[in-house]
Amino acid sequence: MAYQTLLQEYMLVPPVTRAYTTACVITTLAVQLDLVSPFQLYFNPIVILRKYQLWRLITTFLFFGNLGFNFFFNMIFTYRYCRMLEEGSFRGRTADFVVMFMFGGVLMIICAFFVNLLFLGQAFTIMIVYVWSRRNKHVRMNFFGLMNFQAPYLPWVLLGFSVLLGNSISVDLVGMAIGHIYFFLEDVLPRQRGGQKILKTPKILKRLLDPLPEEPEYVPLPEVENELANVRPGGFDWRQPHPNNNENR
Repeated sequence: MAYQTLLQEYMLVPPVTRAYTTACVITTLAVQLDLVSPFQLYFNPIVILRKYQLWRLITTFLFFGNLGFNFFFNMIFTYRYCRMLEEGSFRGRTADFVVMFMFGGVLMIICAFFVNLLFLGQAFTIMIVYVWSRRNKHVRMNFFGLMNFQAPYLPWVLLGFSVLLGNSISVDLVGMAIGHIYFFLEDVLPRQRGGQKILKTPKILKRLLDPLPEEPEYVPLPEVENELANVRPGGFDWRQPHPNNNENR
């Protein structure tokens, strides 16, 4: 019974959030169980280009370190804000949400060629948090009961917290920069005079991921049903006797 309840709750999670967080957890467990090594997962452009280890382009976003505080902290924020984005501004727009993932991932990989970034999962989380915070700018936040602030300051608070934990701020800055680029192209530029939407979701992706709107079933009104029941072919009501027939009789 508990298993069925847990499975039902798991299936209620939006599909993109469910797929990404599940992949992150499975990857971390695989490393923890020594099934794979982090050296097989990190971003290495030389190995990718020369030995064609293309899976590193994906696994660099899935590993958040060994099981510990840093892993759970990142996974909580990833799950929470990824789900709120998908159920909020991306509700019914799964294809657009996937495009945001692809756009952010490609830009981060390009940055990783020039900045020494081995794992991009944390930067990806910051990007998601940044987009959510800019789209919910009036929401009041509370960080572990220590401070209150408006949502747009959340990425900067996480940056400060990352510094306290001794992490490199370059990862967070890359995530914030790419999140801001996406927010500008998607939410700011199209609203400017002469602006246009640059990021366009391919139609094939919409057909695959976005559900078609269900056509409402036609239900005739009661008056129409009664009129249709009394109609006979030719428009003549054969149940009523014709007045000329009565006169002939």
